[in-house]
Amino acid sequence: MATAIWWVRRDFRIGDNPALVAAAAAGDVLPVFVLDDRLWQPAGDPRRAWLVGCLHWLRERTGGALVVRAGDPAEELVAVARRVGAATVVAAADYGPYGRERDDRVEEALGGVGVAFERHGTPWAVAPGVVTKADGTPFKVFTPYSRAWAARGWGRPLPAPDVRWATGHRGVAIPDAPAVDAELLPVGEDAALEQWRHFRDGALADYAEGRDRPDGEHTSRMSVYLKYGCTHPRTMLADLDARNRSAATYRSELCWRDFYADVLWHRPDSARRAFNPAMATMQLDTGPTAEARLAAWREGRTGYPIVDAGMRQLLAEAWVHNRVRMIVASFLVKDLHVDWTLGARWFMARLQDGELSSNNHGWQWVAGTGTDAAPYFRVFNPITQGRKFDPRGDYVRRFVPELRAVAGAAVHEPWSAPAGAPAGYPERIVDHAAERAEALRRYEDLRRSAAPATAPRR
Repeated sequence: MATAIWWVRRDFRIGDNPALVAAAAAGDVLPVFVLDDRLWQPAGDPRRAWLVGCLHWLRERTGGALVVRAGDPAEELVAVARRVGAATVVAAADYGPYGRERDDRVEEALGGVGVAFERHGTPWAVAPGVVTKADGTPFKVFTPYSRAWAARGWGRPLPAPDVRWATGHRGVAIPDAPAVDAELLPVGEDAALEQWRHFRDGALADYAEGRDRPDGEHTSRMSVYLKYGCTHPRTMLADLDARNRSAATYRSELCWRDFYADVLWHRPDSARRAFNPAMATMQLDTGPTAEARLAAWREGRTGYPIVDAGMRQLLAEAWVHNRVRMIVASFLVKDLHVDWTLGARWFMARLQDGELSSNNHGWQWVAGTGTDAAPYFRVFNPITQGRKFDPRGDYVRRFVPELRAVAGAAVHEPWSAPAGAPAGYPERIVDHAAERAEALRRYEDLRRSAAPATAPRR
């Protein structure tokens, strides 16, 4: 029987896996993972630790068949294919800027030695580039994309195939997981499905109302499992009845994930630069004061409790509640006037669920440089946001121990207490009202400078 190589990238699961189904149909399956420095080195320690955990899980799940190689994927896959006599390498399609270029190189290299490279399936419910306007151009706004996405639809989850694992082949050792202070979620397909069932049968019922509340278990925590393909969005979508308001709201969040992947597919440059080039010349703060404020934001000592709680959650859990991600991003860009790319890079280095398309385009949405049609006037007030979405202050007290003695919603304005903020809690590094006005002034200056000049009257 022939041997087919299943090139594992971000699909650490057996069920609902088109690439594995295709490999199993072609012969005995040799799962191969290539440690690629161009992906490994830029990844933060939480993502490296999670990946290492996934590799151990897959090796155990495949009865020791997983082969790990290190180096250039094109060279390594050619070498493995020659060694085992494989006629086919199968993988899920990669739509990221680097992944597309790498896969084309791999396909060419394998073709040069007579080995076919097949792409089956994607990490998305609907692959990037599939959903377009009637004229074939890409959507730039979420709502019309979401309607076309839902109309396009997706298939049913695939059952796990019967696999004959090709064992006995050797590679390099799985690297040691870096030491991470953050508390990471358990890895693997079983953990992903258990986490999904826990949410589906519990908090999903109240998701439409509760999803913006960081003070309890109101969200699914599935982002890291989707990032590494421990489950597929198809599996989750199959459980969602779009006639139910909360289920429809959650389905919309999965659509946002596909939308941002689609944006990146059409505009690879938007991973690092403003999607809206007109916003690229916004006046930003630099220099020692800006650097000191950036450091205070990173460490969760801005003096604004909901911001500090979010940044400390990032360090403690390598994850941040989505509403809080927007609040802390708005504070960095609109209150501190710092380039959004610095915040996006900090998050990618600290998140266990760091997804380039979702993270960076989410930052652009907040910064007003992205796909939102009227973005820059949205400036999150950290006090009112805290009072609205953490009304009892439980979230803040969980991550900001200096404020645990402050009762109720007063925790969001500790400086208003007769004795002031508790000892040890920092003073506010900026005045929000003043910085909001400054952010809008800068936007108005940018808008005026970009306006076409009016021709003089004759």
